[in-house]
Amino acid sequence: MSEWKPAPRYPDPAIESLDPRFDALRIGSANVERLAQGCRWAEGPVWLGDTRALLWSDIPNDRILRWDEESGEVATFRKPSHFANGNTRDREGRLVTCEHGARRVTRTEHDGRITVLCDRFDGKRLNSPNDVVVKSDGSIWFTDPPFGILSDYEGERSPVELPHNVYRIDAASGAATVAVAGIDRPNGLAFSPDERLLYLVECGTKPRRIHVLDVADGGKLGKPRVLVDAGQGAPDGFRVDEAGNLWCGWGGTEALDGVRIFAPSGEAIGHIHLPERCANVCFGGLKRNRLFMAASHSLYALYVNTRGMGYAQRLGS
Repeated sequence: MSEWKPAPRYPDPAIESLDPRFDALRIGSANVERLAQGCRWAEGPVWLGDTRALLWSDIPNDRILRWDEESGEVATFRKPSHFANGNTRDREGRLVTCEHGARRVTRTEHDGRITVLCDRFDGKRLNSPNDVVVKSDGSIWFTDPPFGILSDYEGERSPVELPHNVYRIDAASGAATVAVAGIDRPNGLAFSPDERLLYLVECGTKPRRIHVLDVADGGKLGKPRVLVDAGQGAPDGFRVDEAGNLWCGWGGTEALDGVRIFAPSGEAIGHIHLPERCANVCFGGLKRNRLFMAASHSLYALYVNTRGMGYAQRLGS
C-alpha cells in the first residue's frame, strides 16, 4: 500500500472526472477521508441510520467492526463473526450477513439472536455466501462463489458442493431458489432504483464483467447481458445512487485502485483514487450522501452530490 495523506486543498486530486456527467456528482470542497485502519481485508459496509454508525467486515480477522459517526470511535461489533463478508439490512432494519466460515446467510434479530436464513440448497452446503441485497418485497438475494472455502484465510478450506449460483430467499416462505445460474464466481449485486434491473459482477472471467438482467413481475430474471467489460480492472461490490449510477469497488493496478463510477448505460464517468484496492461501498450519513469505502486495510469516506438508493437507504440504514 502506498503512503496516503489527506489532500491539503480543494478540489481533491484523488477524485477524477472521466466524463462531464460525473461533474454534477462531485462536491468541490469534499475530500477523501480515512476513518479507520488495521484491517486485513475490509468488506461489506452497511450504514445504520438509527444509530448513526457503520458496520463493516474484516474477513481474515474474523470480526465485524463498528465506526461511530458522532465520536469517530472504532469498536468490535462481533467477534467471531464466522468470517463475515457482505452485510445489509432488511425491511425491519435487521442486519443480514453473509458468513464464509459457517457457509450461511444469517439475520440478527432486534434482541441480538441469530437466525439462519439459508445454509444449504438441495441438501448440500452453500459455498461461501459473499454479497447480499434486500428487495422492496422483502426477498433476500445473495451470491455464492467459493472464495471462503479455497483456503483457511477467509474461512475454512473445503470442497465445493454447489455451482456458483445467485439465490433468492422468499420473504413469506423463507424458501431459497436459484435466481441466476451459469455465472463464474458471482460477487457484488445491486438493483436499479426502480428494481427493474439487477446488476451482477462476474469475477471468474478475464476480464471481469458486470452483467445486467431484466427483472420481471414476480422476480423472474431475463438473460444476463454484459454492461461493463472491466478490462484490467477488478470490480467487486457496488451500490447504486438515486440516478441509477453504479459506484463500484475497484482494483487491478495501482492506478485503478479505488472506486469506479459508471452511468446506467455502462460508460465509466468517474474514479475515486485510493492507495488500496476497494472491495465494497455503501451510502450513508444523515442525508445518504456519504460514500463509505471498505478498501483492503482501511475504511474511507467521501461526501458526494447524490444519494444512495435501495430499501436500506430509504430506511436511513
